[in-house]
Amino acid sequence: MAATAIPARAAAYDFWFTRLKYSSGDWDVDQRMPNNILTSLVDYTSLRVDPKEHVIALSDPAMLRAPFCYLAGHRLVEFDTAERANFKRYVENGGFVFVDDCNHDIDGLFAKSFEAEMAKIFGSSAMKKLPNTHPVYSSFFKFEGPPATSFELNGWGDDLIHDYLKGIEINGRAGKGRLGVLYSNKDYGCEWDYDWRNKRFLAEDNTKFAVNIIVYALSA
Repeated sequence: MAATAIPARAAAYDFWFTRLKYSSGDWDVDQRMPNNILTSLVDYTSLRVDPKEHVIALSDPAMLRAPFCYLAGHRLVEFDTAERANFKRYVENGGFVFVDDCNHDIDGLFAKSFEAEMAKIFGSSAMKKLPNTHPVYSSFFKFEGPPATSFELNGWGDDLIHDYLKGIEINGRAGKGRLGVLYSNKDYGCEWDYDWRNKRFLAEDNTKFAVNIIVYALSA
């Protein structure tokens, strides 16, 4: 997947999907997922949505213009100096990153290395479990907590259904905390990675939680 520029007519859109390309690991996963999410945003909201996915290097200052960024993979996460500085600057200046562990476990290489990176950037106590009353679960649709994925229900990975997500909160407007990083061990990316035409056969549209995440990111 080649890198693409932030849309020149960004003012024409309320939302565009930005995937972060980082120097370590396998960032280029779940390639059909963004289109499914973009379709859901069009279906359920009145947001003006850019229909294209944009891939930006984590070290590229252009990411600072994105309203939402996605980062995922299975392997080692080890940011270089420029990536680390850009990630910190983006999050602390109002950006939102949704990070998804494609291994759907808590002891794998991605999980351990990503959490270590966040500790380096924001401190060892910055990443916290989110309560099921967090606004991300009611920002558009109503959820009682993070919806389970079929991978968890099939007993993959660590054989656990993770009943929580984690996040890093940054002080926002008037000192009110907002999520700058939302972190999942549930592998939502794979859950949402299917041919969009198959969505009609789902008993319940599983991308609704993605809509919540994005609406929260745009409004927090």
